[in-house]
Amino acid sequence: MKIIILGAGQVGGTLAEHLAREENDITVVDTNANKLRELHTKLDIRTVTGAASYPMVLRQAGCEDADMLIAVTSADEINMIACQVAHTLFRTPTKIARVRSTAYLTRKGLFAHEAIPIDVLISPEQVVTDHVRRLIEHPGALQVLEFAGGLVQLVAVKAFYGGPLVGQDLAFLRRHMPNVDTRVAAIYRRDRPIIPRGDTVIEADDEVFFIAARRDIRAVMSELRRVERDFRRVVIAGGGNIGERLAEHLEHSHQVKIIEHSLERCTHLSERLDRTVVLHGSATSKRLLEEENIEDCDIFCALTNDDEVNIMSSLLAKRLGAKKVLTLINNAAYVDLVQGGDIDIAISPQQATIGSLLTHVRRGDIVNVHSLRRGAAEAIEAIAHGDKQSSKVVGRTIGEIDLPEGTTIGAIVRGKEVLIAHDNVEVVSGDHIILFVIDKRRIRDVERLFQVGLTFF
Repeated sequence: MKIIILGAGQVGGTLAEHLAREENDITVVDTNANKLRELHTKLDIRTVTGAASYPMVLRQAGCEDADMLIAVTSADEINMIACQVAHTLFRTPTKIARVRSTAYLTRKGLFAHEAIPIDVLISPEQVVTDHVRRLIEHPGALQVLEFAGGLVQLVAVKAFYGGPLVGQDLAFLRRHMPNVDTRVAAIYRRDRPIIPRGDTVIEADDEVFFIAARRDIRAVMSELRRVERDFRRVVIAGGGNIGERLAEHLEHSHQVKIIEHSLERCTHLSERLDRTVVLHGSATSKRLLEEENIEDCDIFCALTNDDEVNIMSSLLAKRLGAKKVLTLINNAAYVDLVQGGDIDIAISPQQATIGSLLTHVRRGDIVNVHSLRRGAAEAIEAIAHGDKQSSKVVGRTIGEIDLPEGTTIGAIVRGKEVLIAHDNVEVVSGDHIILFVIDKRRIRDVERLFQVGLTFF
């Protein structure tokens, strides 16, 4: 595909890296020549220096024959105007824009074809908020991903020494839990992927990705690690868009406190939120954390837009007795450095957002993509179409499907029914198939599986 990316920031740069690896024709536009030079040196892509919404700059970038425009500059207005220009002057087929401000997102009909013609809206703050919310709802999980409208979840947990399954092979899981159907999709041991088989033995500290119907997730988690009680007391550092949205969602079921350094923002939060306690001060203040009894906090969420503040406040909160700390980190290089030590969960907003974008770039009828392990792996939800003659999956059992190396099918959703993938399950047209791909180089092969005849849906 010929794709133009507007904005060479962290999301734009990460996306360009993902898509260039998959042999797409990528052009990145930005006003910052230094950022573009870095990207051009690192990746085999075209770059154009200029204002992303200017017609001349878009023409120079090749908008006349582009398949897709992805506008992820830091300004909502530039992203929106760029999509309008691409539609009006160049008839670009697919236009994706990042829009942050709720002032735009809450207006119905604004992003219709006859108004501002954006085909797909991406709101990073909402994506990250949902990501954090799911982790709070599943104590002990490192990652929680939803498929088929939430009927199925893929959960990553770290296997703890002394857990019932540690030291046992995977076949034992089925014998031990005959009433719960689940499948281990992948295991990461010392950062190396292992394709799970019946005789694979789980070791302490393994990162285990398993898939199950939403109702069974808790039962499976309890087999891999000590059951943790539900989080009740939540402290949020940072009252920006993410902090505010998270508090709004949690305040009726949890005890929530927000620490925010801007007095003006504190006033706004106290007017908007019903039950959340809003505190004016610095999240890195030891005195403030002690005064607010941080040792009673179940989870401390550092969600400011400053990585150093997030990391230092998380380390301080943990040292002072917070049970769990979750840290938002924009610099992807920091994520692996800090997670797993004093910081329990590190979240990269770019990686969370990339999945939403990749969903619309993938060929075939792909309805959901989640980027995992800092982009090394992907979980994909695809819909099977056709019949036994025109499709490589329909009319075949899972055992008969010729899956690319490093790819496993975790589950099939048929209507409202969740079928965990066993070799004898047959795929029918319309099934939602959830796959785990540990080798990104195999993505094109996975897409071809869902090709019907000679055309892509």
